[in-house]
This record gives sequence, structure tokens and C-alpha cells, in this order.
Amino acid sequence: MGRPIGDRNQSERGVVRLRRHRRFICSLIAVIAASLLLPLLLRPVLQIPAAQAAFVGNTNQRANFWRAVREGRSGFTAVQGAERGVLIQNGGENWRHIRNGWVSWITPWMVGLMLAAIIAFYLYRGRIRVEKPLSGRKVDRWSMVERFLHWYTAILFIVLAVTGASLLFGRAVLIPIMGRQSFGAYAQYCKDLHNYIGPLFTIGVAVMIFLWLKDNIPRQSDLEWVRKKGGMMKHGEHASAGRMNGGEKLWFWFMATFGVLVIASGFVMDFPNFGQSRNVMQIANVVHSVLAMAWLALSLGHIYIGTLGTEGALEGMVTGKVSEEWAEQHHDRWLARQRDKQGGQEAGTGTAQIPG
Repeated sequence: MGRPIGDRNQSERGVVRLRRHRRFICSLIAVIAASLLLPLLLRPVLQIPAAQAAFVGNTNQRANFWRAVREGRSGFTAVQGAERGVLIQNGGENWRHIRNGWVSWITPWMVGLMLAAIIAFYLYRGRIRVEKPLSGRKVDRWSMVERFLHWYTAILFIVLAVTGASLLFGRAVLIPIMGRQSFGAYAQYCKDLHNYIGPLFTIGVAVMIFLWLKDNIPRQSDLEWVRKKGGMMKHGEHASAGRMNGGEKLWFWFMATFGVLVIASGFVMDFPNFGQSRNVMQIANVVHSVLAMAWLALSLGHIYIGTLGTEGALEGMVTGKVSEEWAEQHHDRWLARQRDKQGGQEAGTGTAQIPG
């Protein structure tokens, strides 16, 4: 005898969901890959015509300009503000050495060490599976507003990361690949895109902090979650958690503190007409670069745990629903509270019966 019709339908729906999730993951990987390959894709478009390139040569026009200023050639400035009478600020040379020195040296190590940690963790632990057999019962975890907000900020974050890293490491990494003239055009494109998207990203982060603050208040139980490392290091070991576990709370508070500093320092540079001196903007640039790369490094761990690293996690942020077994394994106290709200009923049958 064949399987019951209900079981076959459930299996078919599972296959459809799996295919949909795979398409979503492939699309996301394609977007990230396209962003990373953007310099190479734009190289033919950004090539300076041969005649213009011959005129420009291999010289840096900005360097030529400042060389002329130092030689005492006459000119004028339309700069307004507190330093309108200062054409050359010698502190800029110190900032350049810091930015192109230890900042450009230490920040790639942040990303590299995180990637190494992710690979080591995967080899040691593998993918964290849902341990109980899936019953097909679903629980509402993320609302449509929460999911839109998450993907809105995630996409803008990727664009900001690619454009920002291109500006920070372009001289060392991209000029040998693209050539000086093409990189100059690409860098201007990155700068404009980065500056315009930054305020839009800020809106998303501000709403996320406001919306999820109540779920991320630190509690005594979070220390136990951290002590057990979230139950991720050993098969069968669980760490009790509410709607947000200890790791998610650490990620939230990094975003709400150091992430806000990244945004604030970006605004200092993005809107230079509020009386801030060049020295203040140079300090803001160093703070922005270091903390932004730390944010990027931590985001790689966040992305891994939320996608390939944990079975069922991505489904929640794509569809808004998670399996009852996943919720019980990773967020048992939250699931228990939702059951209490429903008068002690079970988590539901078929589709979700419990509000997120």
C-alpha cells in the first residue's frame, strides 16, 4: 500500500519549500557574488578613452593639484566653514599614514579570522540539525514587517560593505586589477553610492532597534546560554532561550552601540557642513573604518548561523514560520510562553496557530 494522501501532500509541500529556499539562497549568493565582482564587471564601462588616457598618463591628478599648491601657485578656494582660510591641513598626512597603515593592515585580519573560525566550526560541528522528527506543525515567528525590515537592512548592508571595502582597500587591491583610471571612476561611483545609501540604512537600523529592543533586554538566563555556547558545540546539548537567545542579543547590542558609532561617524563625513573640523572628520574616518570592518566580520558569523549553519533558521526569516520542533530546540521558553497565551493549547496543527 502507498502512503496516505495526507502524508504525500505534506511531503510534496516540503519538497516545494525546499526548492523555494534553495532558489532564495542561490539568488542571495548571486547578489553577493555580483557585488564582489562589480569592479571587474564595470571595468569596460569605466575605461577612460585612449586619447584622454594619453593626456592623463599615469599621474594622479589630485596629487598634481596639491603639488602645485605646495609650490605656491596662485588659486582660489570656495570652501566655507570654520576652516575656510586653511587650504592645507598638515594633519591630513598623519591621517593618511594611519588609514593606509595599521587600519588597512588590521581590518582584513578581522574578516580573515572570522572566515577561518566559521570554517573550523563547520568542520568540527557540521550543520546544526533539528533533532526531533518534523511533525509539520508550524509556529509564527517573524511578522511581515520584521522580515521586510531585516532584508531591507541586510541588502543595504551588503552594498555598503562592498563599496566601503572598495574605497578602503582599492589602492592596494583594485588598482592592480582595474588600472588607475578605471579605478578612479569606480571609486567615485562607490563613494556616491555609499554616501547616499548610508542614510537609508540608518533608517532601517533605527527601526530595528526600536522594534526589537523589548526582546533583547539582557537576562540572567542569557549568561547560562553563553556558558553553554548556545548548545552549538555538542550534539544533544540544549541552551534554554526566549524569543531572542544570548547570541542574538549580543548581535543586537553590538548593532545598537558600535553599529550606531559606525553610523554616527559616517554622518560626520557625509555631512561636513555643520562646523566639524577636518581633524574631527579624519578621526571619524578611522573610527568608521575599523568598526565597520568589525561589523562586517561579525555579520559573516551571523549570516552563516542563520543560513547554512542552522537547519530551519532561514525558513523563519523567509516565510515567517518555523517548525515547532525547531522552536522547542532553540527557543523553548519563548515557545512555552506562546502556548500559555493560547490557554495551554499545543503549538497548532498544519499552519501556524501561535502568534510571533
